[in-house]
Amino acid sequence: MSPVLSSSKPAGFPIRRRAPFSSDSLFPVCPDHSPNTRTSERAPLHSPGSIVPDSISNSGGSDCPPSAMPASCGGSLRNAQDFRKDTAFVTDAVPGAVRNTTAPLVGIARLASISPAAPTRRTSDERPEYFLLPVKSILNKCESGRVPFDWTINPYRGCEFACKYCYARYTHEFMELDGLAFEKKIFVKKDAAVLLTREIATKYSFAAGREGAPEHICIGSATDPYQPAEKEYGVTRACLEELARHTGLSVSITTKSNLVTRDIDVLQEIAKRSRLYVDITVTTLRPRLARLLEPRAPRPDLRLAAIRKLRDAGIPVGALASPLIPGITDREGELESLAAAAKGAGALWISSGVLFLMPCAAKQFLPFLREKFPRLTRQYQSWYSQNAYAPEPYRQRVAARLARIKSQLGFSFRPWEQLSHPIAPAPQLSLAL
Repeated sequence: MSPVLSSSKPAGFPIRRRAPFSSDSLFPVCPDHSPNTRTSERAPLHSPGSIVPDSISNSGGSDCPPSAMPASCGGSLRNAQDFRKDTAFVTDAVPGAVRNTTAPLVGIARLASISPAAPTRRTSDERPEYFLLPVKSILNKCESGRVPFDWTINPYRGCEFACKYCYARYTHEFMELDGLAFEKKIFVKKDAAVLLTREIATKYSFAAGREGAPEHICIGSATDPYQPAEKEYGVTRACLEELARHTGLSVSITTKSNLVTRDIDVLQEIAKRSRLYVDITVTTLRPRLARLLEPRAPRPDLRLAAIRKLRDAGIPVGALASPLIPGITDREGELESLAAAAKGAGALWISSGVLFLMPCAAKQFLPFLREKFPRLTRQYQSWYSQNAYAPEPYRQRVAARLARIKSQLGFSFRPWEQLSHPIAPAPQLSLAL
């Protein structure tokens, strides 16, 4: 049985066939792959250890914005190339040198340190390094009070889209990797569908969510589930195929990628049996600006086209204009134009939030700001030097502006507000939100 694909087929739709899978590997069989290929020449991961489980807690987890920052976040973490996979090193290469030991690797840092390089068909020198991460769980509890979901699924760790503002860089620091490596070292979670089969049966509750509703699962809270890695490894697809076997779930997907439309068949099957909706993130309609902010994400027009294609297929879908970046994407009329374009594409709702700039992300974003938008440097230092949030008066103005836009364009409420309502099985999930 393939470690990626679930052991049984969801009833009612065909499984999309990709390249054949080996019986003992997560990855598609690559006929031209050999020990002499570029993948095998890459150096192994290096890490000196950290005590962080691959789960969610209020002390800062891997899938939700943490209520407390990791100790290394924004601190003096050593460069990734200085890390060593072993737990001891010699300070000087001379006889009699003192042998120093680091703390033993545990939790996600230990798993990262033993993750082997993953075979890939990609040959570009710009491609990231891929690693097979042997996680023990794929359905992770999210106890943060700042988000309205109960569980998260992040099929990958790290994201090739390389968004300059991404808060999730802290998840690499839990693995004792510099947050700047977030888009360079991508971890593919092993045995995803098999783990999900077990965890839906043992961890998920159909009546323990808000006001007795099913607990909500968010796919893509800390990494994009449809980043380029998905084309090769199919972990997101495998998880969706498992979710399609169940009735009465509550599921959402957040992505910047039009690749989500590849899975319309399985999304329709989930929507027949459970509550499902999709958020497509569109931060700006300006393609050149989008390329600066999100270097490897699909163009804005492709994301809007994905909204239309999902809507035409009967999938509830909305636009997520987040983050709104002060001084860059908040100019007069820009949010209004984005909302109108999303409405024209068929989006049922729109939501937006102001930039949340954790110290880990600031290490990437502030140098970018100084280079591309130097006039904003002083404002950002004033706003974000002591707080990850923009000032409250600014956020209130943005919220009021968004409320006016939604009222003028006739947008529905985002389905977060509906998560407390029980689900009655139906042939097709209603689009009337």
